[in-house]
Amino acid sequence: MIWFLPFILVGGLFNSVLGYMVLLMMIFFLVLSYFKGRFWCSFLCPRGAFLDLVLSRFSFKRKIPKIFYISKVRWTVFFIFIGFFILQFIISPKNINAIGFIFVRMCLITTLFSILLGVPIHQRTWCLICPMGTLQEKIGGFNKNKEER
Repeated sequence: MIWFLPFILVGGLFNSVLGYMVLLMMIFFLVLSYFKGRFWCSFLCPRGAFLDLVLSRFSFKRKIPKIFYISKVRWTVFFIFIGFFILQFIISPKNINAIGFIFVRMCLITTLFSILLGVPIHQRTWCLICPMGTLQEKIGGFNKNKEER
């Protein structure tokens, strides 16, 4: 899945309709999360693959500070990003390219944050506060019969 991240990040700058692939991925992993929790994060996430295979070579691999594990911090990050996401929908032109680029932009921004946290701390620091990972964990908690990984 590592190829998917540069495909969206670079390709999306030239063809914003590629951003809809991010939307399809989001729908897929949110449905999957009901059954498998954060399985996507551990095994399928293109950004996670990038962080493990590429960024890990540059990361200082320090212990991740405890603040990143705090639920209130994770949910604060979630609501900030969702608010930013909604704001973009409100202010953007309502056409297929502009809406597609919202998804590309969010992918770019979250990738930048993952790099900024991953180099000085640990390559997977972003994963602890990833808004979609936080939501997947919550959705996975609704299914009492899911397989644990």
